[in-house]
Amino acid sequence: QVQLVESGGGLVQPGGSLRLSCAASGSIRAINAMGWYRQAPGKQRELVAAMTSSGGTNFADSVKGRFTISRDNAKNTVHLQMNNLKPEDTAVYYCKMTIARTGWPIQHDYWGRGTQVTVSS
Repeated sequence: QVQLVESGGGLVQPGGSLRLSCAASGSIRAINAMGWYRQAPGKQRELVAAMTSSGGTNFADSVKGRFTISRDNAKNTVHLQMNNLKPEDTAVYYCKMTIARTGWPIQHDYWGRGTQVTVSS
């Protein structure tokens, strides 16, 4: 089994910062892409930021220049640093990793349960 657990969400004022973390555990052989998605009420889940195993990154246009993504391969962890937060960033943030399990020939996508981020004064 593989589990992803997010942490770091909460309530922050506009212009503030938060750092989200997601740690994977279980019988993991390798992790390819790591990323963050978000879903606001009444909207579809959307990509926020992603990073490949070689360090390539992809960001939603709405967060470029404000959010950064980093990964710690030794700890199977990915972080999302969110600066200059805006009310429109309010959403449930989900971590996703593409993982090859020990003893399995192919990789699958795994999701965390999500963490709430609320930006409000």
